[in-house]
Amino acid sequence: MKLKALFAEEHVPEDVEIGGLTADSRNVKPGDLFAALKGVAQDGRTYIPQAIEQGAVAILSDSPVEGAGLPVIVSAEPRRALALASARFYSGQPNVMVGVTGTNGKSSTVDFLRQIWTDIGHPAASLGTLGMIGPQGQVDLGHTTPDPVAIHRHLDLVAKQGVTHLAMEASSHGLAQHRMDGVKFAAVAFTNLTQDHLDYHKDFDDYRAAKLRLFTGLAKPGSLAVINADSRETNVFEAAALDAGLRPLSVGWRGADLKIRELSPRATGQMMDVIYQEKSYEIELPLIGEFQALNALTAAGLAIGLGAEPEAVFAAMEKLETVKGRLELVGEKPGGGTVFVDYAHTPDGLDVLLRAARPHTAGKLFVIFGCGGDRDPYKRPMMGEVADRQADEVIITDDNPRSEDPASIRSAVLQACPGADEIGDRAEAIREGIKRLAKGDTLLIAGKGHETGQIVGGETLPFSDQETTRQILEGLS
Repeated sequence: MKLKALFAEEHVPEDVEIGGLTADSRNVKPGDLFAALKGVAQDGRTYIPQAIEQGAVAILSDSPVEGAGLPVIVSAEPRRALALASARFYSGQPNVMVGVTGTNGKSSTVDFLRQIWTDIGHPAASLGTLGMIGPQGQVDLGHTTPDPVAIHRHLDLVAKQGVTHLAMEASSHGLAQHRMDGVKFAAVAFTNLTQDHLDYHKDFDDYRAAKLRLFTGLAKPGSLAVINADSRETNVFEAAALDAGLRPLSVGWRGADLKIRELSPRATGQMMDVIYQEKSYEIELPLIGEFQALNALTAAGLAIGLGAEPEAVFAAMEKLETVKGRLELVGEKPGGGTVFVDYAHTPDGLDVLLRAARPHTAGKLFVIFGCGGDRDPYKRPMMGEVADRQADEVIITDDNPRSEDPASIRSAVLQACPGADEIGDRAEAIREGIKRLAKGDTLLIAGKGHETGQIVGGETLPFSDQETTRQILEGLS
C-alpha cells in the first residue's frame, strides 16, 4: 500500500510503497514503516538507526528526524496515527464489533458473548487477555489489548475467515494509548470501576478518563452502550453515553432494561430470575458467583441490544462454560472440599470473589493470594484487609514479584491481615491450603487465573495454579 494512502499529510511522498507496519524495531523487515513511539521505559526514536539498517522505508514519529534519508511522518499523536494507518492497511473487520471496558469482568464478558453468539448461529470470536479465540481456535496475543498493528491484522484475518461478530476487551492502557482507534464499534459496555493500574495512571481520575474514552472517543453516535447499573460509577458512564449520543441499555440488580430479580445459589451454578421488557425469565446458569451472573447478563444485554431474540440468548446462557481462570472449578479433594482458581488481583476483585463463593460454601472459606511486584503498591494492604474480613482462613504467598523483594510484598499485605499464614512458595501454599480442606469447604486460589508462568526477577518460570492443584489432588486420590 502507498504511504500516501496510509497518512493524510500533504507532504507524504506518493510513490513510497509500504509492505508492513511495526513499532518494534526488532521486527522491521525491508519495505516496512517503523513507528518510533515513546514508551514508559524506552523511546522508540533510539531505535530508528536500527530500523533503517533493517530496511525501513518510512518513519512515524512525534518530531522530525534529522538525517534520516527517508520519509518521516510527524504526528502530535503518533500512537493514534499508527492505529488509524493499521486500520487502513488491514481494512477488514467483522461486521459487528463490541468493546468491553471495566476493571473486572472484561474477559468473562467477551467470552460469554462469543459463546452466546456462537450458540445462536453467528460465526464469532473474542479478543483479550486470553488471546484471540474463534472458530479456528485460540491464538495468544500477549496483552489484554495488543498493539494496534496486531489488533487490526487479526481483525482482518478473522473477517476473511468468515467471523461476523467479535467482542474485545478494552483495557485502560489500550484506550489511553489509542490501540483500538480505527475499530468500528457497533456496541460498547462498562462492567465496573475500582482501583487498579495506578502504577501507570497518575490517579484514579486519569484511570477513569481512560476507560471513558471507549464511550466518548471510539463509539460512534447511535451505538449501543450496555452499562452495569450496580457500579458506583454507573452515573458517570451513563452520562457519558448520553452525551456521546449512544443508546444506553442498563443491566443488573438495578437494571432499568435487563434486571435481576433473584439469584438462587446451587452447588455448581445458580438460578437467575430476570426481567426484560416486563416479562420474567428463569435461567439455569451453570456458573457460580454473583459477579459471573452479572458478567453473563452484560453479555446477554449486548446480544439482545444488537438484535438477538431474548429467548434464544437466555437459552444460550444455560450452556455457558467457565472462562479459564475465572472462578474456574479445578477439582475436589477426596472426602470433600472444592478448589477454584480465579484472576482476582484487585481489592474489589478479591472482595467480589470471596462474597461470590460464600453462598456456595457450607463449611470454611479459604483463600490463597499474593500481589504482583512493580505494580500498584497501595492495593496490597487493601487486599489484605479484604481477605481478613471475608475469608475464614488466609494464606499469603507470592504472585509475580518481578523485580521487587517477594518478602516485602508479602509484608505489605500482612500488615492488614495479621492472622494470615505466610508461605512464599506458591506451590507449597496451594499444597497447604488443600491439606486443610474438609467436606463443605471451599479454597480460592486468586491472582494469576489463566497464567502459565510466574515472573521472578527478569525470568518467567513455568507455573500454573490449575496444573499445580490437579497434581496435588491426584496425589491424594
